[in-house]
Amino acid sequence: MSGETEVYFYHLENRTLEQVLPTLLERSLERGWRAVVQASSKERVEALNTALWTYREDSFLPHGDLSDGTAAGQPIFLTDEEDNPNDAAVRFLVDGATLDDASPYTRVVHVFDGRDEDAVTRARSAWADAKDKGYGVSYWQQDGDGRWQKKA
Repeated sequence: MSGETEVYFYHLENRTLEQVLPTLLERSLERGWRAVVQASSKERVEALNTALWTYREDSFLPHGDLSDGTAAGQPIFLTDEEDNPNDAAVRFLVDGATLDDASPYTRVVHVFDGRDEDAVTRARSAWADAKDKGYGVSYWQQDGDGRWQKKA
């Protein structure tokens, strides 16, 4: 059991992962945290890599994946594996990606699409598992303005 690891669940309803993830990553970097984003496939990693390069014209979000060479130097690393090659403090699990051991992280964030019943079912299971392991858990949902509201 870990009292230090927090497990957050972000329930998407009105916006897509590509619209939400950059802001969540920016907030992680502002805290001084390195981040790992784990997707379900290499193809999704490539798509997210592209999305993070193009999400906003006036901003740069430093990130990379295996194709960029040294992972250790990346503030944000994208992967479809459970590794932590950049010594990240926060791990984002997207597209149904799973993680066996959350304890090495300060925070693990499940981002799931509330319009996808399978994703909701997986999130409920992950919530129960995180609670059973003694992690601090919280559930966040977007309001009509796109702000995150803590619901549980």
